[in-house]
Amino acid sequence: MSNTTNDRPNFVTHLECSKTGEHYRANEIHGLSKVGAPLLVRYDLPALSAALTPADLLGRAEDFWRYREFLPVREPENIVSLGEQMTPLLRTSRLGGGDEVFIKDEGRLPTGSFKARGLCLAVSMAKELGLHKLAIPTNGNAGAAMAAYARSAGMEAFVFCPEDTPETNIREIAMQGAKVWRVNGLITDCGKIVREGVEHTGWFDVSTLKEPYRIEGKKTMGLELAEQFGWQLPDVIFYPTGGGTGLIGMVKAFAELEAIGWIDSKRPRMVAVQASGCAPIVKAFEDGAEHAELWQDAHTVAAGIRVPAAVGDFLILRGVRETGGFATAVDDDAIMAARQEVADREGILLCPEGAATYAAYKKELASGRVRRDESVVLFNCATGLKYDMPPVTDQLDRNQPIDYSQFV
Repeated sequence: MSNTTNDRPNFVTHLECSKTGEHYRANEIHGLSKVGAPLLVRYDLPALSAALTPADLLGRAEDFWRYREFLPVREPENIVSLGEQMTPLLRTSRLGGGDEVFIKDEGRLPTGSFKARGLCLAVSMAKELGLHKLAIPTNGNAGAAMAAYARSAGMEAFVFCPEDTPETNIREIAMQGAKVWRVNGLITDCGKIVREGVEHTGWFDVSTLKEPYRIEGKKTMGLELAEQFGWQLPDVIFYPTGGGTGLIGMVKAFAELEAIGWIDSKRPRMVAVQASGCAPIVKAFEDGAEHAELWQDAHTVAAGIRVPAAVGDFLILRGVRETGGFATAVDDDAIMAARQEVADREGILLCPEGAATYAAYKKELASGRVRRDESVVLFNCATGLKYDMPPVTDQLDRNQPIDYSQFV
């Protein structure tokens, strides 16, 4: 049943196992379901529809809490916020391709990445449920987001990163008050440490999809897109896919919006973008499999999508297939070339994972799986300022005559 607390409506009814459909009580601490699958938050959508219209959003602040009826936090005082503004949808004009290509620039969020969406909700719900100690494995940005929100909430934060995580991320995590360790392995190895540490330390595991609420935070990407497109969705979404929480969340958002009558049945074709050096979802998609095999010797310059095994692999694949989309992989050289091209032509500094979506778009435009006349959204998941850029060596000596012909 829905209820109202402090005059703030909340429409959560229960949690649901994404594999078996078994119901779990809301307002209790949960990790994975009994069969080891992610739990999904379910809402009383008819009641939500009766309580809210698109017009009601117009006078609200342009942050993702404008969609509070679609989110699980019950008590307003439990919201842990660092200023989660709606992110811009930037129309490209100088890139090769179609006329309706947009970049959703998630680097404008707190801590500089879209991980802020999921961790904001996860930490807010951790506060609501009385948790005080959180732990996470991360390739960088998720750890930074958790550190920031956890410390803002007065919680302890423990973060475990592969040893080649960018130094900027490591220092960002530490400076924001978390305890952080480098681990000689991949994110899956870090995840094992967190999982095994639960019994010994009492921390709560906020790994991707191992608690129910990061999906709800990432779901706001879909809600924002729908509103930014005037409740008419784009034709194709290219999404950088590691754990895939955002892709799963957007598919969930679109289903909820259709159920309350805000959009029709049209869905964007969801494209899961991975790197050739770590592409378990692509292989599973091409093999027609429901689950992805562990990817051996995972490597890519786009560390955020270097996830050899995803807990929600079947949900990613389901979302891709149900929307008529596909999964595709691009080489590191193509990723870095795409990053440079977008910076040169559009003045937009992408992270490597975001650049992978443009590289994938170019690849699939050439293959014919995407047409020039289709509206396309490319997700840039973090600010490019966190990542290495080409060195600059040109220098002028102000004490010597300047050869101005070099500037012509």
